[in-house]
Amino acid sequence: MKYLIVGLGNIGDEYRDTRHNIGFSVLDAFAEDSGARFNDGRYGSMSGVKYRGRTFVLLKPSTYMNLSGNAVNYWLRKEKIPIENLLVIVDDLALPLGSIRMRAKGSDGGHNGLAHINQVLGTNEYPRIRIGIGNDFSKGSQVNYVLGRWTAEEWKFLAGRIAIVVDMIKSFGISGTELTMTAYNKAGRISSNEPGKSESGSGES
Repeated sequence: MKYLIVGLGNIGDEYRDTRHNIGFSVLDAFAEDSGARFNDGRYGSMSGVKYRGRTFVLLKPSTYMNLSGNAVNYWLRKEKIPIENLLVIVDDLALPLGSIRMRAKGSDGGHNGLAHINQVLGTNEYPRIRIGIGNDFSKGSQVNYVLGRWTAEEWKFLAGRIAIVVDMIKSFGISGTELTMTAYNKAGRISSNEPGKSESGSGES
């Protein structure tokens, strides 16, 4: 009952707490809540959390975003973890700020980290959780926005959203992908980029 949980991001102080590094932030929160610490390993920083008989291997790749697949492939093989027990946490420009959506599989959606994972693994059939970072930027400013740091207001709002994703990771290990999507995808939706507004209506799974 071992799971590889990968938070995508870029290493280095210049990328710390940026929008593109929301995957790192989720794993930092999970480890902190569990009293675990990260240690440097091959292709990334590693930590381990045990919860209700499950072992969660936490990976923050050190390959930089565009080569994330190298780290994922190495640790899947080293830890002998089946691909269905892989879960990737990733930022998404197409979702409103703080919106959370889990999928059992899917395209990379233009995300370079997911694209490289798909390429190296030879499949896109693995679970992932996308976290909306919004798209409040002017034309030509996408890179600066994605690599920019959160405002104080955004970060305060996101703390609660990150806590939900940590709960989803635990649910993924205990209940599996489908039940986790059913339980969390509706509650995880946000109707707009204004923090705190939840969307009504049925959720997707």
